[in-house]
Amino acid sequence: MIFVKPKKVALTSALCCSLFTFNAYVGANDEIEVVSVTATKQASAIEDVPASLSLIDSETLALIEAQHINQVLSRVAGTWISRGNGQEHLTAIRSEVLTGAGSCGAFFMAVDGLSLRAPGFCNANQLFDANSEQAQRIEVLKGPASTLYGTNALHGAINIISPDAFAKPQNNVSLQLGAYDFARLSAEYSWQQDNQAFSVLSNVTQENGYQTDSGYDQQKVTMIYQRQGLTWDNKTLIDIANLNQETAGFIRGFKSYEDEGFRRINPNPEAFRDAKSLRAYSEFTRDLADGQLSIRPFMRWNDMTFLQHFLPWQALEENSHSSAGVQTQYTVDNVAGANWLSGFDVDFTQANLRETQAEDFSPNIPAGEHYDYDVDASLFAAYVQGTWQFNAWSVIAGVRAERTEYDYDNLLTDGSACAPDVAVCRFTRPPDQSVSFTSLSETLTVQYEATESWLLYGKYADGYRAPQATELFRLQDNQITADLDEVDMSSFELGARYTLTNQRLHLAMYDMQKENVIIRDTNRQNIIGGETQYRGFEIEYVWQMAQNWRFSTNLTWQKHTYESDLAIANTTIKGNRIDTAPDQLHAAQLFYQASEKLSAEMSLQYLSDYYLDPQNTAQYDGHTLLDFTLRYALSDNIDTQINVFNITDEDYAERADFAFGRYRYFIGQPRRVFASINWNF
Repeated sequence: MIFVKPKKVALTSALCCSLFTFNAYVGANDEIEVVSVTATKQASAIEDVPASLSLIDSETLALIEAQHINQVLSRVAGTWISRGNGQEHLTAIRSEVLTGAGSCGAFFMAVDGLSLRAPGFCNANQLFDANSEQAQRIEVLKGPASTLYGTNALHGAINIISPDAFAKPQNNVSLQLGAYDFARLSAEYSWQQDNQAFSVLSNVTQENGYQTDSGYDQQKVTMIYQRQGLTWDNKTLIDIANLNQETAGFIRGFKSYEDEGFRRINPNPEAFRDAKSLRAYSEFTRDLADGQLSIRPFMRWNDMTFLQHFLPWQALEENSHSSAGVQTQYTVDNVAGANWLSGFDVDFTQANLRETQAEDFSPNIPAGEHYDYDVDASLFAAYVQGTWQFNAWSVIAGVRAERTEYDYDNLLTDGSACAPDVAVCRFTRPPDQSVSFTSLSETLTVQYEATESWLLYGKYADGYRAPQATELFRLQDNQITADLDEVDMSSFELGARYTLTNQRLHLAMYDMQKENVIIRDTNRQNIIGGETQYRGFEIEYVWQMAQNWRFSTNLTWQKHTYESDLAIANTTIKGNRIDTAPDQLHAAQLFYQASEKLSAEMSLQYLSDYYLDPQNTAQYDGHTLLDFTLRYALSDNIDTQINVFNITDEDYAERADFAFGRYRYFIGQPRRVFASINWNF
């Protein structure tokens, strides 16, 4: 069994069809085409992509049978999805774990290239909206990607690729049971006739939680209809998710996660999160004489209510938004010596946010309505990218122009939410206003095919994000206006891809500089200014050691630092390590195919120590986790699987933090077992 370097793949009418798994076994006379769409917005063999793009395929997703998205993305170099309680999470891609109102704005998160939430209205936990459990694959593009994806594609992009209905030959029902009353029932149904196909994928999950008074119920449905016409091909997708969660908050106290009795306590039994979402698009694609045209109208809707358990006064937030727009893309070959990709995106959004508090916490944190406002937003963007080929050399250059506008309407009285005699109120409501941002992003890549096996590249990319609506209009401590601008990122990357008959290797070294960082300073004002720097070296490697053995690993060494004295501390922090940014993130897997029916995998994950505050005075020691999977086929149509997580029963924190003068942690769960049975018919 060998790996074979894929052939170059022509652009197809359906961008995510004819896929083969990244880690699959293939016969000696077979070839595998590992196709991606995220890095170039076209179907491309991954070995020909001059960028840090990683794939998690459907076979790997089935092997992990994750209860949380962080169990999947730990297999991607430079990426750490920090697990909160239930389905909550925070994200780091070549960055620290970003928190705060605009933290989620640093990452573009999407289904088939359509962002999960509207630009300017992201949520830090938004990956729980996507049906990643039944995806065709998950693609992670690291580094700025604003030229193709616009605002929010600052540190990277996570793109959930939905299945191709024409490539779903079997129906499927699966049941998974495990620790803490976890149960998930999944089903997939596909129908195909002549030139049309339909698939529906659904899963229902419930868990009672490791900590007391915690747990969640979640339902996801994805419906796909595809038609191959004489002129136009069409793919229509409807994606629905619902989450009802009883949330366990941080436990407090230095290394409290090591206390066996204390770590099962939920200090916030009243906390909850209810979230609903819907995304839909209908993409029409046709081949032209010299290229291809794609038109995709879309809509999305999100509604969420949750108790802010991470704040001592525990206010209730209700936010919602609905949006609609269209994405267009046109490719043309061999014009002025280049192949061209261009597009135009439009996105209109109506949003509301309301925050209330049941009881007084203090005079400057009163009960009642803190905020209630509407925002109408619009985004217009155009981009173009050209590829020039010179024998073994290629040059790729692109540019994007984008304009974002917010029209804000305060539904309460302007100014302070406190009594008139309170000098400094925690909550400030700015007056009605309209603000806009215009951004320009460029990228330049030089690629060299040194041999049939080696691809070398150098890449410059510029990324940006417009301020999020909450950064502009959810102000505090008497701030009336947030004078903010776009956050900018400049990235330089050197990389190499290497493919042999039994090995794949990707190396990347990067240096990224972020400017105009938006922060909430020590006076609790939203301000802009300051710089941070991100440097790292990443390795992703797969080795088919023998016919039955496969080894894979991803290794990350990184150093993220404050390059100026951001006003987030009362002491100098220039030169300090950025908090919640481990220097090392490593993972490795050893897979063994004992027979046609029996296979097993051992998986190791290592996260090094990291600081918890900008002053670098508080620290978490890091941890190492070991997982095991055993799969056995009872028949041609039925297989079973056992997953054991945290075999060594290590006491650890999924996320460590230092706030309000105390250490606090989200608990890592002890050793636990899950079993599943899967029926294909």
